[in-house]
Amino acid sequence: MEDRVRIVIAEDSVLLREGLTRLLNDRGHEVVAGVGDGDALVRIVGELASQGALPDVVVADVRMPPTHTDEGVRAAVRLRKDHPELGVLVLSQYVEEQYATELLAGSSRGVGYLLKDRVAEVREFVDAVVRVARGGTALDPEVVAQLLGRSRKQDVLAHLTPREREVLGLMAEGRTNSAIARRLVVSDGAVEKHVSNIFLKLGLSPSDGDHRRVLAVLTYINS
Repeated sequence: MEDRVRIVIAEDSVLLREGLTRLLNDRGHEVVAGVGDGDALVRIVGELASQGALPDVVVADVRMPPTHTDEGVRAAVRLRKDHPELGVLVLSQYVEEQYATELLAGSSRGVGYLLKDRVAEVREFVDAVVRVARGGTALDPEVVAQLLGRSRKQDVLAHLTPREREVLGLMAEGRTNSAIARRLVVSDGAVEKHVSNIFLKLGLSPSDGDHRRVLAVLTYINS
């Protein structure tokens, strides 16, 4: 299937890991491995890569054994460095700004940070997994709100209008222009104008190509 993605899941809760596996498999995707800690995640992805079978995306819990602090996100950051083409989507019980910022500080492709509650919204969760696997972004609205709240204190967003900041927040969630237009109940043309203004005010030139959307998000996260 053209839209099928290959996934590795890292989650120490066997029940949740099996649930995610079934959910994704039932929707036509392929979970090629499931592990319970960060070291095992790095190891299995390395083994798959050596066999020429690198997965499209990893779905990992932020906190995993042995200390249940940051093992998952540390493994995710390492995997992004070792395999830049690998999508990484991390799940967290709470918004942990430090981890979100660290994960987003590297390459601008194929990254996501969702709260675990979002898994209950099955369609949105599966769409996020696929989007990250295809090189896009998927940020939980709560993560975006917190990061925007911090970044509003920075000069980098000083010249954006309230509507442009709202559009930027929705861009950070991984929404397309059409999806943003539906959310804000405006025309696609109006959203395109806002997006162009955002790029201009953040100093992102057309030469930055399609990654300007992600670079715009990273601009305020790293400011």
